[in-house]
Amino acid sequence: MASEDEGDSYAALGALGDPVRRRLYRLVAAAPEEVGRDAAAEAAGISRSLAAFHLDKLVEAGLLVVSYRRLSGRTGPGAGRPAKLYRRVEGEFAVSVPPRSYDTAGRLLAETVERAGLERELQAAAKAEGVAAATGADLEGVLRARGYAPFWDGEVLRLRNCPFHALAQEFPGLVCGMNLALLDGLAGEEWTPAMETCAGGCCVALSKNKNR
Repeated sequence: MASEDEGDSYAALGALGDPVRRRLYRLVAAAPEEVGRDAAAEAAGISRSLAAFHLDKLVEAGLLVVSYRRLSGRTGPGAGRPAKLYRRVEGEFAVSVPPRSYDTAGRLLAETVERAGLERELQAAAKAEGVAAATGADLEGVLRARGYAPFWDGEVLRLRNCPFHALAQEFPGLVCGMNLALLDGLAGEEWTPAMETCAGGCCVALSKNKNR
């Protein structure tokens, strides 16, 4: 019998079976700010009413959360009703059939590395992994494929999602250092990664080297 958490994960992932709903979820999850119904409908190429229906289904499934804000910035009488806005939940969902315990293995490995003082060795391995996986082009695409959800903030490439969120919460110094080294390897000589936390996202931001 599935646990309550596992049942929630099945329900959440099942909600993404619909291709329109999946497209809307990706749009909202990748956005640096909350997304309204009009903007979601336009980006997905569907009607506002259809977007509203599927967005609310994603809220019911626990994948999105809602807030209300006047987009015009006006207040007081005549300012209009606040818009319904959507953003990705901060939690994560995972389902494995049959069940696996990769999270337990990751936690035990991180704990062992931290206790043994092997942070430098871990960072060296992470950078080597990044160098080996680097394509030399389209860093945004590589980061997107790895789950970082990159977006531009002026001239800085920020990362909306941390692929190592659960471990980073428990071992922030160890995991964030590993992540910085991995991204340093992936970025190559054209980019400079630095520890610069994005609210609700990754601990690293990247700037393109201007002399390249």
